Amino acid sequence: MDRDPAEDLLRIAIELERAGEAGYRIKAFRRAAQTVAAADRAELAARAAEGTLAKLPGLGDVTARCVAESLAGEEPVYLRRLLATADRPLDQATEELHAALRGDCHSHSDWSDGTEPIAAMADAARALGREYLVLTDHSPRLTIARGLSAERLAQQLVEVERLNAGYADGFRLLSGIEVDILDDGSLDQTPDLLGRLDVVVASVHSKLRSPAAEMTPRMLAAVADPHTDILGHCTGRLVRRAGGDTSTETRPESEFDAAAVFAACAANGVAVEINSRPDRLDPPKRLLRLAVEAGCLFAIDSDAHYRTQLDWLRFGCERAARCGVPVDRVVNTWPVDRLLAWTRRERG
Repeated sequence: MDRDPAEDLLRIAIELERAGEAGYRIKAFRRAAQTVAAADRAELAARAAEGTLAKLPGLGDVTARCVAESLAGEEPVYLRRLLATADRPLDQATEELHAALRGDCHSHSDWSDGTEPIAAMADAARALGREYLVLTDHSPRLTIARGLSAERLAQQLVEVERLNAGYADGFRLLSGIEVDILDDGSLDQTPDLLGRLDVVVASVHSKLRSPAAEMTPRMLAAVADPHTDILGHCTGRLVRRAGGDTSTETRPESEFDAAAVFAACAANGVAVEINSRPDRLDPPKRLLRLAVEAGCLFAIDSDAHYRTQLDWLRFGCERAARCGVPVDRVVNTWPVDRLLAWTRRERG
Protein backbone atom coordinates (compact mmCIF):
# COMPACT_ATOMS: atom_id res chain seq x y z
CA MET A 1 0.00 0.00 0.00
CA ASP A 2 1.40 3.39 -1.03
CA ARG A 3 1.61 5.94 1.76
CA ASP A 4 2.59 9.60 1.77
CA PRO A 5 5.36 10.02 4.37
CA ALA A 6 4.83 13.80 4.57
CA GLU A 7 1.12 13.25 5.25
CA ASP A 8 1.95 10.68 7.94
CA LEU A 9 4.29 13.16 9.64
CA LEU A 10 1.60 15.84 9.55
CA ARG A 11 -0.93 13.38 10.97
CA ILE A 12 1.44 12.66 13.85
CA ALA A 13 1.83 16.40 14.47
CA ILE A 14 -1.92 16.94 14.62
CA GLU A 15 -2.46 13.99 16.95
CA LEU A 16 0.27 15.32 19.25
CA GLU A 17 -1.40 18.74 19.18
CA ARG A 18 -4.79 17.24 19.99
CA ALA A 19 -3.21 15.46 22.95
CA GLY A 20 -1.66 18.68 24.26
CA GLU A 21 1.93 17.50 23.84
CA ALA A 22 4.93 19.82 23.98
CA GLY A 23 5.14 22.40 21.20
CA TYR A 24 8.76 21.61 20.30
CA ARG A 25 7.83 18.01 19.49
CA ILE A 26 4.91 19.05 17.29
CA LYS A 27 7.09 21.60 15.53
CA ALA A 28 9.73 18.93 14.85
CA PHE A 29 7.21 16.73 13.02
CA ARG A 30 5.88 19.70 11.05
CA ARG A 31 9.39 20.72 10.00
CA ALA A 32 10.16 17.15 8.99
CA ALA A 33 6.94 16.99 6.96
CA GLN A 34 7.93 20.12 5.03
CA THR A 35 11.35 18.66 4.23
CA VAL A 36 9.88 15.36 3.06
CA ALA A 37 7.16 17.02 0.98
CA ALA A 38 9.81 19.01 -0.90
CA ALA A 39 12.12 16.02 -1.46
CA ASP A 40 12.15 13.71 -4.45
CA ARG A 41 10.50 10.37 -3.68
CA ALA A 42 13.33 8.42 -5.32
CA GLU A 43 15.90 10.24 -3.19
CA LEU A 44 13.92 9.46 -0.07
CA ALA A 45 13.75 5.78 -1.00
CA ALA A 46 17.49 5.70 -1.66
CA ARG A 47 18.26 7.38 1.65
CA ALA A 48 15.93 4.99 3.45
CA ALA A 49 17.86 2.05 1.96
CA GLU A 50 21.16 3.63 2.96
CA GLY A 51 19.98 4.66 6.41
CA THR A 52 20.76 8.35 5.76
CA LEU A 53 17.29 9.92 6.04
CA ALA A 54 18.23 11.56 9.34
CA LYS A 55 20.88 13.60 7.51
CA LEU A 56 18.20 15.60 5.70
CA PRO A 57 17.56 19.06 7.20
CA GLY A 58 14.76 18.94 9.73
CA LEU A 59 14.83 15.17 10.22
CA GLY A 60 16.07 13.28 13.25
CA ASP A 61 16.19 9.63 14.22
CA VAL A 62 12.51 9.42 15.20
CA THR A 63 11.11 11.27 12.20
CA ALA A 64 13.47 9.40 9.85
CA ARG A 65 12.17 6.08 11.21
CA CYS A 66 8.59 7.22 10.57
CA VAL A 67 9.48 8.19 6.99
CA ALA A 68 11.18 4.85 6.35
CA GLU A 69 8.17 2.92 7.64
CA SER A 70 5.80 5.03 5.54
CA LEU A 71 7.92 4.55 2.40
CA ALA A 72 7.72 0.80 3.02
CA GLY A 73 3.93 1.05 2.91
CA GLU A 74 3.54 0.61 6.66
CA GLU A 75 1.69 2.84 9.08
CA PRO A 76 4.45 4.39 11.22
CA VAL A 77 4.60 2.79 14.65
CA TYR A 78 4.63 6.26 16.24
CA LEU A 79 1.36 7.14 14.51
CA ARG A 80 -0.22 3.78 15.29
CA ARG A 81 0.49 4.22 19.00
CA LEU A 82 -0.94 7.73 18.99
CA LEU A 83 -4.14 6.59 17.29
CA ALA A 84 -4.49 3.68 19.70
CA THR A 85 -4.59 6.10 22.62
CA ALA A 86 -6.67 8.81 20.92
CA ASP A 87 -9.70 10.50 22.41
CA ARG A 88 -12.74 8.50 23.41
CA PRO A 89 -15.51 8.18 20.80
CA LEU A 90 -17.96 11.04 20.50
CA ASP A 91 -21.08 10.66 22.57
CA GLN A 92 -24.45 10.51 20.83
CA ALA A 93 -25.39 14.21 21.12
CA THR A 94 -21.98 15.31 19.86
CA GLU A 95 -22.01 12.75 17.07
CA GLU A 96 -25.45 13.87 15.88
CA LEU A 97 -24.33 17.50 15.74
CA HIS A 98 -21.06 16.59 14.04
CA ALA A 99 -22.91 14.52 11.45
CA ALA A 100 -25.26 17.44 10.75
CA LEU A 101 -22.43 19.79 9.75
CA ARG A 102 -22.29 20.44 6.03
CA GLY A 103 -19.41 22.88 5.92
CA ASP A 104 -16.83 24.98 7.73
CA CYS A 105 -16.96 28.77 7.77
CA HIS A 106 -13.43 29.64 8.96
CA SER A 107 -10.22 28.40 7.35
CA HIS A 108 -6.86 29.77 6.24
CA SER A 109 -4.49 29.07 3.37
CA ASP A 110 -0.89 29.92 2.54
CA TRP A 111 -2.12 33.20 1.11
CA SER A 112 -2.02 34.49 4.71
CA ASP A 113 -0.84 32.54 7.77
CA GLY A 114 -1.98 29.06 6.76
CA THR A 115 0.54 26.50 5.54
CA GLU A 116 -1.38 24.82 2.72
CA PRO A 117 -2.43 25.94 -0.78
CA ILE A 118 -6.10 26.76 -1.25
CA ALA A 119 -6.65 23.69 -3.44
CA ALA A 120 -5.18 21.39 -0.79
CA MET A 121 -7.48 22.79 1.89
CA ALA A 122 -10.50 22.38 -0.39
CA ASP A 123 -9.55 18.81 -1.31
CA ALA A 124 -9.13 17.92 2.36
CA ALA A 125 -12.57 19.33 3.14
CA ARG A 126 -14.03 17.28 0.29
CA ALA A 127 -12.33 14.15 1.62
CA LEU A 128 -14.02 14.76 4.98
CA GLY A 129 -17.40 14.83 3.25
CA ARG A 130 -17.96 18.58 3.55
CA GLU A 131 -20.25 20.24 1.04
CA TYR A 132 -18.49 23.59 1.32
CA LEU A 133 -15.50 25.32 2.84
CA VAL A 134 -15.22 29.05 3.41
CA LEU A 135 -11.76 30.48 2.78
CA THR A 136 -11.20 33.25 5.34
CA ASP A 137 -7.64 34.52 5.12
CA HIS A 138 -6.71 37.56 7.18
CA SER A 139 -7.20 41.22 6.32
CA PRO A 140 -4.40 43.79 5.70
CA ARG A 141 -3.85 45.14 9.21
CA LEU A 142 -2.74 41.76 10.55
CA THR A 143 0.69 42.02 8.93
CA ILE A 144 2.14 39.29 11.16
CA ALA A 145 -0.29 36.90 9.45
CA ARG A 146 0.43 38.27 5.94
CA GLY A 147 -3.03 39.77 5.75
CA LEU A 148 -4.42 40.27 2.25
CA SER A 149 -4.45 43.75 0.74
CA ALA A 150 -7.44 44.70 -1.37
CA GLU A 151 -5.45 43.80 -4.48
CA ARG A 152 -4.43 40.35 -3.20
CA LEU A 153 -7.98 39.61 -2.02
CA ALA A 154 -9.31 40.49 -5.47
CA GLN A 155 -6.75 38.07 -6.95
CA GLN A 156 -7.86 35.39 -4.50
CA LEU A 157 -11.46 35.78 -5.63
CA VAL A 158 -10.34 34.92 -9.17
CA GLU A 159 -8.53 31.83 -7.85
CA VAL A 160 -11.60 30.70 -5.90
CA GLU A 161 -13.71 31.04 -9.04
CA ARG A 162 -11.15 29.04 -11.03
CA LEU A 163 -11.08 26.21 -8.51
CA ASN A 164 -14.86 26.03 -8.28
CA ALA A 165 -15.06 25.48 -12.03
CA GLY A 166 -13.19 22.21 -11.56
CA TYR A 167 -15.41 20.58 -8.91
CA ALA A 168 -17.83 18.12 -10.47
CA ASP A 169 -19.16 16.67 -7.20
CA GLY A 170 -21.21 19.66 -6.06
CA PHE A 171 -18.58 20.89 -3.58
CA ARG A 172 -18.32 24.67 -3.21
CA LEU A 173 -15.32 26.70 -2.14
CA LEU A 174 -16.82 29.91 -0.74
CA SER A 175 -15.02 33.23 -0.72
CA GLY A 176 -14.56 34.94 2.61
CA ILE A 177 -12.30 36.79 4.98
CA GLU A 178 -11.41 36.93 8.65
CA VAL A 179 -11.53 40.69 8.84
CA ASP A 180 -9.92 42.59 11.69
CA ILE A 181 -12.21 44.63 13.92
CA LEU A 182 -10.38 47.95 14.16
CA ASP A 183 -10.18 50.09 17.27
CA ASP A 184 -13.33 52.02 16.39
CA GLY A 185 -15.27 48.89 15.44
CA SER A 186 -14.96 49.36 11.69
CA LEU A 187 -13.84 46.48 9.49
CA ASP A 188 -10.38 46.23 7.96
CA GLN A 189 -11.30 45.98 4.27
CA THR A 190 -13.11 48.07 1.69
CA PRO A 191 -16.93 47.85 1.79
CA ASP A 192 -16.93 47.05 -1.93
CA LEU A 193 -14.78 43.94 -1.47
CA LEU A 194 -16.62 42.85 1.68
CA GLY A 195 -19.83 43.05 -0.32
CA ARG A 196 -18.41 40.67 -2.94
CA LEU A 197 -17.56 37.94 -0.43
CA ASP A 198 -19.75 34.99 0.48
CA VAL A 199 -18.97 35.00 4.23
CA VAL A 200 -17.35 37.61 6.49
CA VAL A 201 -15.93 36.56 9.87
CA ALA A 202 -15.09 39.61 12.01
CA SER A 203 -12.57 39.13 14.83
CA VAL A 204 -10.60 41.23 17.32
CA HIS A 205 -6.84 40.61 17.09
CA SER A 206 -5.37 43.72 18.71
CA LYS A 207 -5.54 45.49 22.08
CA LEU A 208 -7.15 42.39 23.56
CA ARG A 209 -6.57 43.65 27.11
CA SER A 210 -8.56 46.85 26.57
CA PRO A 211 -11.08 47.61 29.35
CA ALA A 212 -14.67 46.55 28.78
CA ALA A 213 -15.67 50.20 28.38
CA GLU A 214 -13.60 50.27 25.17
CA MET A 215 -13.99 46.70 23.96
CA THR A 216 -17.80 46.52 24.22
CA PRO A 217 -18.61 49.44 21.88
CA ARG A 218 -15.88 48.25 19.51
CA MET A 219 -17.52 44.83 19.23
CA LEU A 220 -21.05 46.27 19.06
CA ALA A 221 -20.06 48.48 16.12
CA ALA A 222 -18.62 45.48 14.26
CA VAL A 223 -21.72 43.37 14.91
CA ALA A 224 -23.91 46.20 13.61
CA ASP A 225 -21.93 46.41 10.35
CA PRO A 226 -24.16 44.88 7.64
CA HIS A 227 -21.18 43.01 6.17
CA THR A 228 -20.51 41.01 9.36
CA ASP A 229 -21.86 37.47 9.28
CA ILE A 230 -19.93 35.76 12.09
CA LEU A 231 -18.28 37.13 15.24
CA GLY A 232 -15.02 35.18 15.44
CA HIS A 233 -13.43 33.80 18.67
CA CYS A 234 -15.11 36.50 20.73
CA THR A 235 -12.97 36.43 23.91
CA GLY A 236 -9.64 36.04 22.11
CA ARG A 237 -8.44 33.67 24.82
CA LEU A 238 -5.72 31.05 24.47
CA VAL A 239 -6.14 28.18 26.90
CA ARG A 240 -2.80 26.66 25.98
CA ARG A 241 -0.08 27.33 23.49
CA ALA A 242 -0.58 26.27 19.89
CA GLY A 243 1.44 23.30 18.70
CA GLY A 244 3.90 25.20 16.55
CA ASP A 245 4.38 28.04 19.01
CA THR A 246 7.52 28.17 21.11
CA SER A 247 6.02 30.50 23.69
CA THR A 248 4.62 29.24 26.97
CA GLU A 249 2.05 32.01 27.35
CA THR A 250 -1.66 31.46 27.55
CA ARG A 251 -3.94 34.46 27.10
CA PRO A 252 -6.86 35.50 29.29
CA GLU A 253 -10.28 36.42 27.96
CA SER A 254 -10.93 39.92 26.72
CA GLU A 255 -13.31 41.90 28.91
CA PHE A 256 -16.61 43.03 27.39
CA ASP A 257 -20.32 43.11 28.16
CA ALA A 258 -21.17 39.66 26.81
CA ALA A 259 -24.90 40.03 27.36
CA ALA A 260 -24.98 43.23 25.29
CA VAL A 261 -22.81 41.80 22.52
CA PHE A 262 -24.80 38.58 22.25
CA ALA A 263 -28.08 40.51 22.27
CA ALA A 264 -26.72 42.57 19.36
CA CYS A 265 -25.68 39.42 17.52
CA ALA A 266 -29.19 38.00 17.91
CA ALA A 267 -30.80 41.26 16.81
CA ASN A 268 -28.56 41.60 13.73
CA GLY A 269 -28.62 37.95 12.71
CA VAL A 270 -24.86 37.60 13.30
CA ALA A 271 -23.65 34.15 14.29
CA VAL A 272 -21.40 33.64 17.30
CA GLU A 273 -18.46 31.47 16.37
CA ILE A 274 -17.75 28.33 18.37
CA ASN A 275 -14.04 28.14 17.64
CA SER A 276 -12.94 24.51 17.69
CA ARG A 277 -9.18 25.03 17.97
CA PRO A 278 -7.91 23.15 21.06
CA ASP A 279 -5.77 26.15 22.01
CA ARG A 280 -8.80 28.49 21.90
CA LEU A 281 -12.09 26.66 22.67
CA ASP A 282 -13.75 30.04 22.45
CA PRO A 283 -16.20 31.13 23.82
CA PRO A 284 -15.95 29.46 27.22
CA LYS A 285 -18.95 27.35 28.19
CA ARG A 286 -20.50 29.92 30.52
CA LEU A 287 -20.59 32.47 27.68
CA LEU A 288 -21.73 29.87 25.18
CA ARG A 289 -24.73 29.14 27.39
CA LEU A 290 -25.40 32.88 27.64
CA ALA A 291 -25.39 33.15 23.84
CA VAL A 292 -27.84 30.24 23.61
CA GLU A 293 -30.17 32.02 26.02
CA ALA A 294 -29.85 35.23 23.98
CA GLY A 295 -31.19 33.42 20.92
CA CYS A 296 -27.99 33.68 18.86
CA LEU A 297 -27.11 31.80 15.73
CA PHE A 298 -23.81 29.88 15.81
CA ALA A 299 -21.05 28.75 13.47
CA ILE A 300 -18.96 25.78 14.60
CA ASP A 301 -15.66 26.47 12.87
CA SER A 302 -12.25 24.80 12.71
CA ASP A 303 -10.15 27.96 12.18
CA ALA A 304 -7.88 25.51 10.35
CA HIS A 305 -4.44 26.68 9.24
CA TYR A 306 -3.55 23.39 7.55
CA ARG A 307 -5.58 20.52 6.18
CA THR A 308 -5.54 18.11 9.11
CA GLN A 309 -6.98 20.79 11.40
CA LEU A 310 -10.21 20.71 9.40
CA ASP A 311 -11.17 17.69 11.48
CA TRP A 312 -11.18 19.80 14.66
CA LEU A 313 -14.89 20.55 14.26
CA ARG A 314 -15.61 17.64 16.60
CA PHE A 315 -14.17 19.66 19.51
CA GLY A 316 -16.57 22.52 18.87
CA CYS A 317 -19.45 20.09 18.47
CA GLU A 318 -18.74 18.53 21.84
CA ARG A 319 -18.84 21.90 23.60
CA ALA A 320 -21.94 22.95 21.67
CA ALA A 321 -23.74 19.74 22.66
CA ARG A 322 -22.76 20.21 26.31
CA CYS A 323 -24.19 23.73 26.28
CA GLY A 324 -27.48 22.91 24.56
CA VAL A 325 -26.85 24.66 21.25
CA PRO A 326 -29.83 23.81 19.00
CA VAL A 327 -28.77 22.13 15.77
CA ASP A 328 -31.01 24.32 13.61
CA ARG A 329 -29.28 27.47 14.92
CA VAL A 330 -25.86 26.28 13.70
CA VAL A 331 -25.48 27.96 10.31
CA ASN A 332 -23.02 25.44 8.90
CA THR A 333 -25.59 22.67 9.27
CA TRP A 334 -27.51 24.54 6.56
CA PRO A 335 -27.19 23.69 2.85
CA VAL A 336 -25.05 26.14 0.93
CA ASP A 337 -27.97 27.95 -0.74
CA ARG A 338 -29.58 28.69 2.63
CA LEU A 339 -26.23 29.79 4.06
CA LEU A 340 -25.66 32.22 1.19
CA ALA A 341 -29.22 33.57 1.40
CA TRP A 342 -28.48 34.35 5.06
CA THR A 343 -25.10 36.02 4.48
CA ARG A 344 -26.51 38.17 1.70
CA ARG A 345 -29.47 39.30 3.79
CA GLU A 346 -28.10 42.87 3.92
CA ARG A 347 -26.03 42.90 0.73
CA GLY A 348 -28.69 42.66 -1.94
